[in-house]
Amino acid sequence: MIKIVGIDPGLAGTGIGVIQGDRNQIRGYSFGSIETHTKNPIHFRLHIIYSKILEFLCSQKPDRVIIEDIYSLEKYPGSGIMLGKVSGVLLLAAYEAGLEVEEIPVREVKKIICGNGSADKYQVERAVRNLINHDCEIRPFHASDALGLALAGYYRHKRIL
Repeated sequence: MIKIVGIDPGLAGTGIGVIQGDRNQIRGYSFGSIETHTKNPIHFRLHIIYSKILEFLCSQKPDRVIIEDIYSLEKYPGSGIMLGKVSGVLLLAAYEAGLEVEEIPVREVKKIICGNGSADKYQVERAVRNLINHDCEIRPFHASDALGLALAGYYRHKRIL
């Protein structure tokens, strides 16, 4: 049995998804998110994300952590910088927990999960829901994106078992 944690970085909401399975099928899953409030300073929000992820990873002890590889849109470079800060604390937390980490670009995850690297959030959520046999919508989208990351990591890891 393998356990993969997917993490979708975000300052307002960081998605978390967990997939457990063996070579043949997915045996379990869970998802959620860490929310921070805009009224708090950025360093405090980053500390909340770091602390909660570190605690979660230490309690879950997954085989691998998959974090969305950060990219920056030319139109919104500030967003890329902020996501880089969040990604940095996530990488540090995974390191502190003694875990293997892999960063996967979002287009690659979409291609693995949906068959289309340009899929929108609704398509990704529906594909994830179908792959794990979850019968209702997965919200927030950060959580379904994190499950998509975990699924991509599971499919990659399953091939090398």
